[in-house]
Amino acid sequence: MIQPQPNISIDESNWRSIPETHRFSHEAMATTFEIFIVHSDSRYAAQAAWAAFDELDRLETELSRFIENSDISRINNLTVNQPLRIGLPAFECLQLSSRIYDETEGAFDITIGLLLDCWLGRGDKAGRCPSKEQLNVARQHTGLHLIELDEAQHTVNLRTSPIQVDLGGIGKGYAIDQMARLLRDWSIDIALIHSGCSSVLALAAPPRTKGWPLTLSNPGGHKQILASLYLRDRALSGSGLQKGRHIIDPRTARPVEGKLAAWACAPTAAMADALSTAFMAMSPNQIKQYCLRHSDTLAMVLVGELCGEVQEDKVLRFGPWRDTGLIK
Repeated sequence: MIQPQPNISIDESNWRSIPETHRFSHEAMATTFEIFIVHSDSRYAAQAAWAAFDELDRLETELSRFIENSDISRINNLTVNQPLRIGLPAFECLQLSSRIYDETEGAFDITIGLLLDCWLGRGDKAGRCPSKEQLNVARQHTGLHLIELDEAQHTVNLRTSPIQVDLGGIGKGYAIDQMARLLRDWSIDIALIHSGCSSVLALAAPPRTKGWPLTLSNPGGHKQILASLYLRDRALSGSGLQKGRHIIDPRTARPVEGKLAAWACAPTAAMADALSTAFMAMSPNQIKQYCLRHSDTLAMVLVGELCGEVQEDKVLRFGPWRDTGLIK
């Protein structure tokens, strides 16, 4: 469930013509976050943006499994029947992840850390080929049903250990949602936030526009535009395969095959972030059924099909993309 960059491009040729647009960037969570704010006061916009980045830095210290003493690291060091009280951000991420785990029948699973270590190791970009025994052990310690959440006490309890939680498929989206909440507290009504262009959230639309202009490109050939969009009051996120890296299907414990990229459009960035990852593992029919059950969710999947000896890419869309006014 690693999230390489599937390329959601901000159409700069259009937003540069939007008056009073201010751009701010900050490094966090191993990527570059950017905020575009439409506001008459550039100094006020900057203050709001950096307040949002401060919140981003705080969230990273609580949500990263690579930071010692973060809430996620503390969970990953738990033993069975040792309830642990955690902060609201980590608890909310676990709650939402548990819901999506159920709704996708296990295709999205933040307890995939041990499986990731089997296939990727720690920082081993070339990847590995784990044994059947290694995968079996990792699978016994994978699954959100192995984590008990107590909403009243904000505690986490494990049914087995060790369990390795990894928020790589939802953490950035959750952070974007919290940054957007803070911008609204600052009375910033028109803005766009993205994390390395893999997850994007649009607040309202710039004046005299249908929305923030974006393009989705083929990750195998960035010059091929798959869709041009106007995004407003929604989030868009993408996941895709990248040379030497894997997206693991937690249900099979094996790398995803057949799909090159998947995008999800949802009301929040956390939902879009998680679902784009899940859609990489789910079959087209499973994605279709999910979107039918959740009318506020749209999906787009790029699959690679062999026609003779030549691979042809095919775009599958699920949900009313054109009816929502997203497609230009």
